[in-house]
Amino acid sequence: MKKITASVLIMFLLLFFAFEILTESKSILESVTYSFNIWKDNIFPSLFPFFVLSEILINYGFVEFIGELLKPFMQKVFKIDGNSAFIFVMSIISGFPSNSKYTKELYKNNIINLKTANKILMFSHFSNPLFILGTVSVLFLNNKEAGLLILICHYLGNFIIGLLFRNYNRFDSDNNSISLKKAIIKMHNKRINNNLRLGQIITNSILNSINTLLMILGVVTMFLVITTVINNNVNLDEYYISILNGSIEMTQGLKYVSIANIPLKIKCIISVAILSFGGFSVHMQIINILSDTDIKYLPFLTARLIHSLISSLLTLFLFDFWISFF
Repeated sequence: MKKITASVLIMFLLLFFAFEILTESKSILESVTYSFNIWKDNIFPSLFPFFVLSEILINYGFVEFIGELLKPFMQKVFKIDGNSAFIFVMSIISGFPSNSKYTKELYKNNIINLKTANKILMFSHFSNPLFILGTVSVLFLNNKEAGLLILICHYLGNFIIGLLFRNYNRFDSDNNSISLKKAIIKMHNKRINNNLRLGQIITNSILNSINTLLMILGVVTMFLVITTVINNNVNLDEYYISILNGSIEMTQGLKYVSIANIPLKIKCIISVAILSFGGFSVHMQIINILSDTDIKYLPFLTARLIHSLISSLLTLFLFDFWISFF
């Protein structure tokens, strides 16, 4: 009986959304156009070069190279396999959901194991720094100092999560020494043992990257349509509607926060919470990327809830000092 009820409910929701798309076509088309512009202007330019570059680096042994050099840091601080340093470093530069793509590639190439994959996903959820310092601080909040504080608190939150969960899926090793020679030899052996030519690697990297980015475009568009339908039918004040939108689709929520008639301090707290959680749109992107692996989603979700809380509290406590300092 419960399964029948669920089926009826799902069908009712689908028909409701179909009706909304037909009757509110103007607002729906605007949200679709907005999602495409976000993808075209922000997501594609910021992620495509890193997606292609990361696959080339993986095939040419950079994972082994950076993993050997950062092995003591990753093992002593986070109690995790040194090879995960590649995911950590590249995620800081490129932003989510690239962390899931890098994790999947290393896991499927047997460079890291399942426990390491589940753990590194928890504290490699970094928003693209250019998105925070450009779109969020300048375009949305019109305050560069506030944007920089959001960036710092968002990044610190990830480091704190890494420390909080350092004993989760713990990785212990007696070999914590750094050897540049060993790192170079590992990188060289990986390149020599690679059976693919450079042309094949670049072609595969481009095709895989475009497929992933098109999936991201589809997910962002779907969730923006969902938020538009909700906004058309739910009567909430601007404070709650920004939080609701942000929990569903991050960029939409950040936009609503920026136009809300609330103090800058509250805007920064809500914005960093939205960025640290990522919105279910980003979560769905990560689930889709990891769908053909046995990497778990629940540890990632747990970490995002904690990350959102930690980064919000950091912003709350540091905001007055930070603004007065500048």
